[in-house]
Amino acid sequence: MFKDHFSKVADRYAKYRPQYPGALFRYLASLPPEHDLAWDCATGNGQAAVGLAPYFKKIAAADLSREQLSQAAHHEKIEYHLASAEDSGIEAGSVDLITVANAAHWFNLELFYREAERVLKPEGKIAVWCYLHSGITEEIDRIVKNYAHKILQSYWPPERKYVEEKYRTLPFPFKEVKTPEFKIQLQWDFFNFTGYLKTWSASQRYLEQQKKDPLELIEKELKKAWGKLETLHEVSWNIYLRAGGK
Repeated sequence: MFKDHFSKVADRYAKYRPQYPGALFRYLASLPPEHDLAWDCATGNGQAAVGLAPYFKKIAAADLSREQLSQAAHHEKIEYHLASAEDSGIEAGSVDLITVANAAHWFNLELFYREAERVLKPEGKIAVWCYLHSGITEEIDRIVKNYAHKILQSYWPPERKYVEEKYRTLPFPFKEVKTPEFKIQLQWDFFNFTGYLKTWSASQRYLEQQKKDPLELIEKELKKAWGKLETLHEVSWNIYLRAGGK
């Protein structure tokens, strides 16, 4: 069953979700020996697909959310299509690299990994990653963690546990390679940051069930900690990456 937490906020997701660093994609491109085709699974609005495009002849970027795909960035190398992680429609043994950016925890992992084995070339590679809490200042981080762990505690889908555990417990039945550390680093004002918080699946579930925006519960405190709302703070996230091959 498709776990659709983001179609209703597809436009906000495209605007406020952080972009991944170029160094991540250079590393991912170094993993497979050939660069004919990459499959960016659960591509959303195509953030990772665009990052991969300089390194592969073709990118198959798939998602089951029409709304997310409608927000995707166009690129001559990228072919977007509506398909699930578990049934991609991609030719067997044709993929050099599979990527899943911050989405593998939503999949039926047994079926997805079976599909990954089917479409990968013998020397093909797969990489999945997530990011968790942002780092800004000690006071802002405290407020945001309170928001995530107390206010929204009962609104997170159960699959979120894999993200909280930094993908360490995510099943990954491949010959794993040791990966470097990567970090997202952005300069954001208050409006960008709160726009991002509103894309959280738990924020959306709270809004749907309580009929009010949960950010209102921390807005005053967060504004005080931020300072002038137009002030740019460095916002960073550690990326938790796992990669391997058959």
